[in-house]
Amino acid sequence: MKIIADNKIPFLAGALEPYAEVIYLPGSETTPQIVSDADAIITRTRTICNENLLKGSNVKMIATATIGFDHIDTNWCNANGIEWTNAPGCNSWSVQQYIASLLVNLSQSYKFDCKDKTLGVIGVGNVGSKVARIAELLGFKVLLNDPPRAAKEGPAGFTDLETLIAKSDIITCHVPLQKDGPYATYHMFDKERIARLRKDQFLINSSRGPVVDNAALKDALKAKSIAGASLDVWENEPNIDTELMNLLYTATPHIAGYSLDGKANGTTMSVQAIARKFNLPCKDWQVTDIPLPAQDVCFTIDVTGKTAAEIIQEAILYTYDIKNDDKRLRTSVSTFEKQRSDYPVRREFPAFTVTLDGALTPELIEECVETLEEIGFNVE
Repeated sequence: MKIIADNKIPFLAGALEPYAEVIYLPGSETTPQIVSDADAIITRTRTICNENLLKGSNVKMIATATIGFDHIDTNWCNANGIEWTNAPGCNSWSVQQYIASLLVNLSQSYKFDCKDKTLGVIGVGNVGSKVARIAELLGFKVLLNDPPRAAKEGPAGFTDLETLIAKSDIITCHVPLQKDGPYATYHMFDKERIARLRKDQFLINSSRGPVVDNAALKDALKAKSIAGASLDVWENEPNIDTELMNLLYTATPHIAGYSLDGKANGTTMSVQAIARKFNLPCKDWQVTDIPLPAQDVCFTIDVTGKTAAEIIQEAILYTYDIKNDDKRLRTSVSTFEKQRSDYPVRREFPAFTVTLDGALTPELIEECVETLEEIGFNVE
C-alpha cells in the first residue's frame, strides 16, 4: 500500500514503513497527482482534503494528526467512501498549558487576583474542560457554555452565551469551526457581539481564526472599547493582519497545541487509525522517548515569603511562558509558518518535577503540593 504523509508530523518516520510505501511531503506539495494512487493520507491542517484533491484517487482513508478537521470536506469524503479520522483531545493538555500561561501573565500584568475574576469558557470539550479546570485551580470563578452538550446532557452546569459574556471578565473560545447549522461558530464574535463587550473585558481565541471577526476585533481594540485580546489563531493565516497583531496583548502563530507531548499523541492516534483501517500489525504502536526541553525538567522554587498563588504561577511559567512565542512572532511576522514547523520543544506539566524549598506553614505546603499535583506536576 502507499501512504502520503505530511513531512512535518513528528515521530512518524519509520512507524509504517514495514507495511507500506510512505512518501513524506510538505503539505503544500500534496497535490491530486501525488495522491492519485495513494491508499491513505496522513496530514495536518494546512492540506485541504476535498474533491479537488481527492476526486478519482485511490484514497480510502485520511488521518489528520490534529484535533481540528475543518480542512477535510467530511461530507464529500463520506459520500465517496473515504474514511477519515482526527485526533480528538491529542493536544488538549497543551492548550491548557498555553491558556494557563496567558492567564498568569494577565494577572501579573494587570495586577489582579484570579479569585476576583470570572473566566467564561466557550466550548467545553476535550480542550475547554481542561482549561476550565486549571482556571479553577488558579482561583477563577468559571462559567461554561456549550450548547451541543447542554442539549444532550441538560442545562445544569452550563450558561447561555449572552449571560456568560455579561458575567465574564475574560472570555476564551475553544470551539470547532462550523459555518452553518444550529451550532454555527463562524464569526461567533462578529461586529455586533464584539460591540456589546465592555471596556473591562478581555477576549481570547485559540480555537479557529474565523470564530472571531478579526476586522471587528481590530476596530474595538483601536477604539479601546474592550480591555484587550489575545489571538493564537487568525483569519487568513499565515497572512495575518499586522495592525491587529500590534494591538493585542499576546499574538502567537497557531501554536497553542504545539507541545511535543500533544504532537506525539496526534501521531500515535493517526498511526493506530491507519493500522486499524488496513489491518496492519501496529495497532498498539505509540511514540516513545519524547525529547526534553531546553530547561531542566527538575527545578526548585524558593517559597519563602510567597503565597500559594505565587508559587503555582511561578511553576506554570517555568514550564512555558507565552511571552516568548509572542516576541518571536512580533519580531518576524513573515516567518509565521516557519515558527510553527520549527517550534521549539515544549513539554507539558507532567514532564516536570518541582521541589519546594524554604519556609512555609505545613498547611500552605499541603495546599501547594495538592494543587501542583492536580495540575500535573511531580512534586518532591
